[in-house]
Amino acid sequence: MIIIAGPCVIEDEESVYGIARELCKTASMLKENGIDFIFKASFDKANRSSINSYRGVTIEEGVDIFSNIQKMGLKTTTDIHESWQAEVIAGSVDVIQIPAFLSRQTDLLKAAAGTGKPVNVKKGQFMAPEDMNNVIVKLKHFGCSEICLTERGTFFGYGRLVNDMTSIIKMKTTGLPVIFDATHSVQKPGGLGETSGGNREFVEPLARAALAVGADGLFFEVHPDPDNALSDAPNTLDLSEFNNVLKRLLSIKD
Repeated sequence: MIIIAGPCVIEDEESVYGIARELCKTASMLKENGIDFIFKASFDKANRSSINSYRGVTIEEGVDIFSNIQKMGLKTTTDIHESWQAEVIAGSVDVIQIPAFLSRQTDLLKAAAGTGKPVNVKKGQFMAPEDMNNVIVKLKHFGCSEICLTERGTFFGYGRLVNDMTSIIKMKTTGLPVIFDATHSVQKPGGLGETSGGNREFVEPLARAALAVGADGLFFEVHPDPDNALSDAPNTLDLSEFNNVLKRLLSIKD
């Protein structure tokens, strides 16, 4: 099983290192239960709704930050939005993530596969689970042998996502690990006008359901002050409560 967690975006060095230090404790707790942990943050949120929204730091700063977090003993992952970013970031992350909106971008998949790193692809909100078979074929064609798929909700009309748990079951027929993104799945895209809304109270119940149908991992955004996080605040979990959430979820898994 895999747990992926961290802030939505790197806000500054002090906060991201503080979150990483707390998540080192989480990683130790999970290791005792035979569960792998990966730290995730975005160096750049290139798909923010508004031009006024905070995007993050430069990729060069991201490389330094992820390298330092690796030195803390954590595995790392981040998302890329352009093909050239894959080679630059590959040396400081253990897994490369492909964002949901870009999951069909052939050149991006090729670049990620070319790094030799494992690749985690989020299923597009506009895609059926069966459509991910074409994504898998592309990655394998370009030489990627370690692939994870992530379910993060499906568009339902405007400004709302729904969660079809049968998507996890269907994607598991590929034989690949399937992760459930519990925090992005409660988003309300564009729900606040210039930013996305969300409802974090549904994060834990949906994560329970995902484990119950066989998800191989869970993905969370966490922050010490979620209401004031600079990205995805409404669906982000409170870092201080995260370990308790995981303990309850592990009881479901067991």
